[in-house]
Amino acid sequence: MAYRPKDLQERILHRLKISRGHLNKVINMIESDEYCIDVLTQSQAVQKAIKETDALILENHLKGCVVDHIQRGETKATIDEIMKIFRKQ
Repeated sequence: MAYRPKDLQERILHRLKISRGHLNKVINMIESDEYCIDVLTQSQAVQKAIKETDALILENHLKGCVVDHIQRGETKATIDEIMKIFRKQ
């Protein structure tokens, strides 16, 4: 049976642990001088796992913090904050 995390924090931690596992694999592959395409494939798995983690965190932020800030009338600052994050990408 597959592991099913219960709450959001547990889901985020689970995704980060998966990312760490993939990253450790990349490190081991580099140390073992493995085939470059195989290393790149594993590296892409790290990136995908991190992006999935980011999506969970953003979803949580939008559902909680952003709603609270907008209800308090802090709409512009809240939108600016989110846009700043996306511009860094």
